[in-house]
Amino acid sequence: MTENSSELHEMIIPSLPDQIQRVEEKCEEMAGLAGFSDDERDTFAIAVTEMVANAIYHGNKSNPKKTVHIRFFLSAGRLKVHVTDQGTGFNPAAVPDPLLPENLLKDNGRGIFIVRSMMDSVDYEFTPGGGTTVILVKTRKNHVRD
Repeated sequence: MTENSSELHEMIIPSLPDQIQRVEEKCEEMAGLAGFSDDERDTFAIAVTEMVANAIYHGNKSNPKKTVHIRFFLSAGRLKVHVTDQGTGFNPAAVPDPLLPENLLKDNGRGIFIVRSMMDSVDYEFTPGGGTTVILVKTRKNHVRD
């Protein structure tokens, strides 16, 4: 299946932390529809909600007038998610390595690192004038690609 033949589900949420629970529930639903195991569902939900939290806190600076747009592309055994904020963007290469000694005891800075380990791919798109889209892809284990 191509992305064009995928089933699309969308959410648009205000940049409020209490919205993360709604996104987590939607992730569980989508992962179930994709046939993911319980562990895969949990992993998928953790990764997506981490990126949504980053969009709320870092991208949109917790401004409730700004939104986070989440698009789920569901195809057989595979989920692709776009998480888009209305922020000013960032440089992924400039995010400090959380494994460096000077960063080990910091309270934050591990989200992107953790998400990369959970997903099959993590990519970024930057819109001129503002807005970052994080693109996450997860394929069900033991799934034969079409």
